[in-house]
Amino acid sequence: MSNIKRLLLLPHIKVHNANALSSPFTIGFPAMTAWLGAVHALQRKLNSQGCVDIKFNSVAVISHQCDLQAHKGVDDFVYSIIGTGNPLDKTGARSAFIEEARCHLDVSLVLEYTGIEKDDEPILQEKITHLLNSTMKMAGGDILNVKEPQFFKIEEGNPKDLNNLTRKLMPGYAIIERRDLMTEAMAAGQDAMDALLDNLVIHHHCKKIADEVSEEKVVWTIKRKNKGWLVPIATGFHGLTELGEAKNQRDPNTPHRFAESIITLGEFKMPHRIKSIDEILWRYQTDQTNNLYLCAQTQKIIQTEQEIEDSYYA
Repeated sequence: MSNIKRLLLLPHIKVHNANALSSPFTIGFPAMTAWLGAVHALQRKLNSQGCVDIKFNSVAVISHQCDLQAHKGVDDFVYSIIGTGNPLDKTGARSAFIEEARCHLDVSLVLEYTGIEKDDEPILQEKITHLLNSTMKMAGGDILNVKEPQFFKIEEGNPKDLNNLTRKLMPGYAIIERRDLMTEAMAAGQDAMDALLDNLVIHHHCKKIADEVSEEKVVWTIKRKNKGWLVPIATGFHGLTELGEAKNQRDPNTPHRFAESIITLGEFKMPHRIKSIDEILWRYQTDQTNNLYLCAQTQKIIQTEQEIEDSYYA
């Protein structure tokens, strides 16, 4: 029996003032935890409205536009965050300024789902459209507009099904994980931060060559260590303390722990270049032994599980 994925496309979601501080030391496209969190919130709202069986198993994020709210003056060396004005306090003075990096987005989400039949798709379309335009936020930003959701079925090994979807995602860039570059660099002796920066830094090289007109000519080349549009992305959290209770925690019924962000490399890749839908799908993955709460790519999770299975039966 062929493997068929049932997918729901939420096309061109316009998000205003999304959170661009994806971690304590990265700024730009929102963290993967923000996108999977928004989809999980959407699922819970649908479950509470009668769609009790629907489940979103994995998510692909495609960026069509990301407008970071930053400013660089004529003589400025670096960009500055464009902040929002806080209300005056009771003395008439301006309150303390807290930097909140924001960005305006146009994104499409592809959700792999189970638990709903073909006849119920129109009802699901209506409910999702209403929720996104009324009660939902996404990556901390306000949803200004979203086009009508669309349903797709992709059979594994059928390029026509995949092309029907990827055409809807162009022009745009799907975010994929490039943890392999980090692993390779750290295996060669670099620490995590050096491995990250080494793949992001832009190298400028000059070379003198002979010229027919003049005696010598200087040619500059600009390149990175690896090809591709590589960016730092936040993909989860690492627990720092034991599970327990904290004073004034938001949910008194759920164990609490302090955690730090996990940063790795990602790559923006045009959807028409993918060979399998699993290349761009993300889902939750937990590692209780190492206190890791991750957003990981479906394809790499499958590969890891297969490696474990192979080693078990070897």
